[in-house]
Amino acid sequence: MTFNPWLYDFYSRYSPDLSTAENLRIVFLIGSADISGGTYVIFEHAVRAQQAGCEVVIVPMFPLDHAAPDWHPALRQLEFATFDQIADRDFDIAIATWWPTVYELPRVRFQHAVYFVQSAESRFYAVGPDRESAGLAELTYTMGLPAITIATWLQMYLGFQHGMISFLCRNGIDKSRYGTAGPVLQPRPEAGLRVLVEGSMAAMKGIETAVQAALDGGASEVWLLTPSQVDRMNGVTKVISRIPADRTAEVYRSCDVLLKLSQVEGMYGPPLEMFHCGGTVVTNDVTGHDEYVRDGVNGLVVPTDDPAAAAAAIARLVEDRDLLERLRAGAVVTAQGWQDWDAAGLEFLRLLTAIAKQRRIDRPQLFARILGSRTLYEQR
Repeated sequence: MTFNPWLYDFYSRYSPDLSTAENLRIVFLIGSADISGGTYVIFEHAVRAQQAGCEVVIVPMFPLDHAAPDWHPALRQLEFATFDQIADRDFDIAIATWWPTVYELPRVRFQHAVYFVQSAESRFYAVGPDRESAGLAELTYTMGLPAITIATWLQMYLGFQHGMISFLCRNGIDKSRYGTAGPVLQPRPEAGLRVLVEGSMAAMKGIETAVQAALDGGASEVWLLTPSQVDRMNGVTKVISRIPADRTAEVYRSCDVLLKLSQVEGMYGPPLEMFHCGGTVVTNDVTGHDEYVRDGVNGLVVPTDDPAAAAAAIARLVEDRDLLERLRAGAVVTAQGWQDWDAAGLEFLRLLTAIAKQRRIDRPQLFARILGSRTLYEQR
């Protein structure tokens, strides 16, 4: 067969090329630089992109001084700027990471735009006074942007519901930080069950429900790990609030089981972090749990919106120490097979290089779509 350079060039542009990564100029548009699981994921990818030779800038929509200082190394290592400060700078790729940042894309000069989707964010506004934001969030999936997402269910949702091109890049984990060996706040109890509840105090995270379920299940202690500013909570033995990411492992290593009853998740990280630290999880069947939680193998899965089932699962672990140990052993096996952040960051960068090889985005067409809804966005 005669070599056809045209066909070679045509098809090669669909292959990632890490050799081009060091030339990429990337801007991440984010909501807040403060403590959150979603921001943590963004920072992990951004730091590794910079280490690979990319020019990386982070543009938060909320003032940087609102963020807890030094909760993540990215706050010291990366360049942060405002929209005004980057107005005259050109980027190869602009990455929108929160639904309002899609509406801010016309303020940025770029060749390609990518939507990093970590959850179906319209669900955040399903109840409450800000329901109009649900529709605006959902509209961002119709702007014609390619997406990178973190969970299979999200990839399916974007494709089947919105016909959106999306690529899967599962989150990694810092294996140097999260492991069975290391410091603890307190040794795990020899008797009884110490239950950890984790998450912000937003209603969708189900913190109060989880605490009550742990108590109803007979937990001897209930600890709370939260990025929210909390000093105490009824029924909680110990509150750990707004600590740096590099201190969370000592909390996990101090507890037997993590109880997660969130209503909304993309691909949540805390159960995986708990697995690496030698614990197990009781979780509801929230979206994303199926990426690595296996009922009866490394954790217990209960129906969503069934606190009694969650309490019963805790009671099983209180009464059956052998079950607890089997689940903990299964969790360690799961942890051993999971990728670290270097591998995840490499895959993320591979996807960016492939996107950057495509035809430049039609900026006027994209901006027309965005501006068609921007009035509603600004009036929300």
